[in-house]
Amino acid sequence: MKIAITGSSGLVGTALAKALEARGDVVLRLVRRDARGPGEVRWSPSTREVDVAGLAGVDAIVHLAGENIADGRWTDARKRSIRDSRVDGTHAVARAVAALGTRPALISASAIGIYGDRGDEALTEEALPGSGFLAEVCVAWEAAADEARAAGARVVHPRIGVVLARDGGALAKMALPFKLGVGGVLGDGRQYMSWVHLDDVVAMLVRAIDDSTIEGAFNAVTGAATNAEFTKALGRALRRPTFLPVPRFAAKLAFGSELADEALLASAKVVPERLRTLGFAWRFAELDRALADCVA
Repeated sequence: MKIAITGSSGLVGTALAKALEARGDVVLRLVRRDARGPGEVRWSPSTREVDVAGLAGVDAIVHLAGENIADGRWTDARKRSIRDSRVDGTHAVARAVAALGTRPALISASAIGIYGDRGDEALTEEALPGSGFLAEVCVAWEAAADEARAAGARVVHPRIGVVLARDGGALAKMALPFKLGVGGVLGDGRQYMSWVHLDDVVAMLVRAIDDSTIEGAFNAVTGAATNAEFTKALGRALRRPTFLPVPRFAAKLAFGSELADEALLASAKVVPERLRTLGFAWRFAELDRALADCVA
């Protein structure tokens, strides 16, 4: 197959491109500079422009690009940048899909942030969006693909959870205090974090590319653990103590109140109901095994 990827230099995009090329697919990488050779296609998410001719013949576009939400405090300018990087980029890709003669599938990433802070409520794909900045961004992010949908393209939204990986990603930041012997729960530790191993995310995206029956949103997670459960599991994997808690006020001081409330202290117990129905087989179905693989 011929697959185009935005965000191909990111954590998930890099792993996905490698997996697709390993099985013999042709991968086109969308880049923000002039294309250097036949393996690249130029695009500009900020101006919603894509070299449509360069996408001729693609079977699917996997759209992963978006600014990292945890790279800095959420000033008004930063929040606008987080939103625009997702919404404008998706508009650009959806418009390109609609302009192509043969409509490729559009696998357009979303996130479990769409559910907001929901305590211990079990959140399947049928759950309504929550409230807050991240939920609002995710709703607009998914809606930005409507132009491709209206043109008859198959559109899929994997709502990706916290990705656990061997190199980089959220786990690298989480693990540092533990390695220094000062790891502990955040807040009261009761908030749920829905996680997935990088290898399983890649397998989910490949399944979404290949399976023409998959359409709409699915929860790209493995399971959910409370912060206290995750903290203990990470401590076991790293063989480090986990007795120094981080109070809510300290998290807010360190990261800013809004980011801490929505990204660190919010609770989302997300259930991968659609993947279970599809018979998806997780490689890392247990948290301890996933963490052990990531820190080995």
